[in-house]
Parts: sequence; C-alpha cells; structure tokens
Amino acid sequence: MHYHVKLDQFEGPLDLLLHLIHRYEIDIYDIPVAQITEQYMAYIHAMKQLQLDVASEYLVMAATLIEMKSKMLLPKHEETLEDHELFIEEDPREQLMQQLIEYKKFKEAAKQLREREEERALLFTKPPSDLTAYATNGAPLALDVDVYDMLGALAKLLRRKKLQKPLHTKVARQEIPIGRRMEEILQILKNGERMNFYDLFPYDDREQIVVTFLALLELMKRNEIIVEQENNFADLYIRRKGD
Repeated sequence: MHYHVKLDQFEGPLDLLLHLIHRYEIDIYDIPVAQITEQYMAYIHAMKQLQLDVASEYLVMAATLIEMKSKMLLPKHEETLEDHELFIEEDPREQLMQQLIEYKKFKEAAKQLREREEERALLFTKPPSDLTAYATNGAPLALDVDVYDMLGALAKLLRRKKLQKPLHTKVARQEIPIGRRMEEILQILKNGERMNFYDLFPYDDREQIVVTFLALLELMKRNEIIVEQENNFADLYIRRKGD
C-alpha cells in the first residue's frame, strides 16, 4: 500500500527555479542551463523517491530545461543575409530569464502585502458610535481644557496686566485664604451663566491673581466647576457643574 503525500513547499516550477538560483548564487541574467537543469532534476527525482505527487507543470518545466540544455550544447550558427547583415540566433535562456524576473517581482510584492496583512491584523477597529446624544444643534463643541490650557490663560492674563516686570512699590502683605476665594468664585457663578476667565481677575495685584488661579484649579480638581473652550486659542469660559 503506497502512502502519497503532497509537498506544498514550492508554489510552482518557477518558484523552485528561483530557490535554486538563490541557493547556488546564480546570476539570473546569465543562467548556467546545465547546472540548473541538473539541480532541478535532482529535486524532481527526490520528490518521486518520497512518493510525493509531482504536478504536471513541474514535468513540463523539466522538459523545457532539457530542451534548452540540448540547444545550448549545439554549436551556434551565424547566417549572413542578402543585405550583408549578420543574423545571430536568439539565446534560448531569454524567455526563461524574463519569466523568472517577472515571477520574482510578483513574489516580492506578495511578501510585502503579506507583511502588511500581518501588521494590520494587530489592529482592532470598532463600528461607528451613535453620537446623537452629544449633538449641539449646530453649536460648536467645547474643547477639553486641562491644566496646561489654564496656565496658558494665566500667562496671557499676566501679559495683559503687564505684571511680568516687578513693580517698584512696597505694600503690606495680606494673605488671602484659597478656601475663601473658592467660595467667592462659586458665589459669582451661582446664577448659572458662563463667565469669561479674565473677568474673574478684576484686580492687578499679583498675589490675588495667583490665589484666584489656584482656587480655580482646586475647584476643577473637586469637579465643582467646568472650564470650556470653543476653539483652539480662544478664551476660556467657566461655569458651575450642573448649571
């Protein structure tokens, strides 16, 4: 009882030839037909000895190589035409060389596509979500505001009030509790309307500006106020949470 196995290592006779060319470091533009035919036939015989199914296309290629080898062994004939032009027979390897070059291009392209497929398999997508509940009926969506946006607004405020340069004056120090300033801000925002960030700094004293800014950050941390920005680089607006 014979046990038949089909070998899928090579995808066709051109693939086997390309493998032999790479293995024996053969120049694809100058194929030694005798050597490549000998190695190709050795593979065919090995597959038969192992009782592997050999596709007919492999046998066709084997016959082609043997025919090509026979032509290469024959002496080349040069004929002179009537117009004294020299006619040289076409190299029988030319067609096989072109087939191998084209096959190599497609094989490399397939390899690149397979690598992209493997990379894409590592990515996961999800169907689009229904954002109807978040629609604003044409109104611009508020951008997320973080502490860096707040610091940028503070820097712009200091530039507006020209407090970058130290003032040549002497004032008595009066500490302002941050907790009290937080209560004052909540009282200002109790009517439920948005208030411009800069309107919370009606004074020019640096200490009061810093205390107010820290109070705003603490209120944001406690999730008691919401800071909004309609567009990039636009003014910040503050309102109480839930209003």
